[in-house]
Amino acid sequence: MIKATVIAAGEGEVPTGIWLFIPPDYDILWSAVALVAIALLFWKKVLPTFTKILDERTELIQGGIAKAESAQAEAQEALAEYTRQLAEARAEAGRIREAARAEGSAIVAELRTKASEDAARILENAQRQIEAERQQASQSLRTEVGALATDLASRIVGESLADSARQSRVIDRFLDELEASTADQR
Repeated sequence: MIKATVIAAGEGEVPTGIWLFIPPDYDILWSAVALVAIALLFWKKVLPTFTKILDERTELIQGGIAKAESAQAEAQEALAEYTRQLAEARAEAGRIREAARAEGSAIVAELRTKASEDAARILENAQRQIEAERQQASQSLRTEVGALATDLASRIVGESLADSARQSRVIDRFLDELEASTADQR
């Protein structure tokens, strides 16, 4: 501080009070010239570069926002399309299910009808077969009973009834006597 006082005292009068903080006029002038030179250099060279960089960044950001908005719109459209296709697929699945149920019911009904027809046919065939076997058994029984009856009759009568003419005469006589006895009982 002593040196600053000495330098200032060498030039003349020593500033006091607020003037200690205010520089001399020539310092203000040369500082202003330097400030204007730097400001012009900044305004002509640096500021346009910063402005250009900031404009590019703004464009990139706005382009990114626009791309994001378009991507979001496309995503919304895709979601709507997916939802529509899903609804169509569900409706189609429902129609297919209903068609399958109807077809299944028709097949079951057809199989029941066919089964009842088959059962009726099998029952009819069985009844025919039973009737044929009954008739065959009846005829076989008559033949055997007739043979036994003629054999028994030949033993009782004492004559041979092996001759077919005699057998038919004996059987006819027996049937006539049987008819006469039933007629008398009425």
